[in-house]
Amino acid sequence: MEYLEAYRKNKSSYIPEFIDSLDYETCIGCGRCYKICGEGVFELMERDELELENDDYDDEGAQVMVIAHDENCIGCGACARVCPRKCHEFTRIAA
Repeated sequence: MEYLEAYRKNKSSYIPEFIDSLDYETCIGCGRCYKICGEGVFELMERDELELENDDYDDEGAQVMVIAHDENCIGCGACARVCPRKCHEFTRIAA
């Protein structure tokens, strides 16, 4: 299977991996992926609004990152590089 290919400024190619999911159970809501993403893919949401099965957070008002606009993802992977908990899952897109 051939995947969507992207190019760098030096004309070398790579296969971008686009955001597919985020592990809400692991996310600590630090906001690093939100801050690094220039495409508006993420938003913070209160943990109480999500019905998480194994949520150990007792703090009222604690937040978690959610994927709000996955269609904006450009496949750069910056969010995964700054995440201290490795919450992000990615997928390749067929060409």
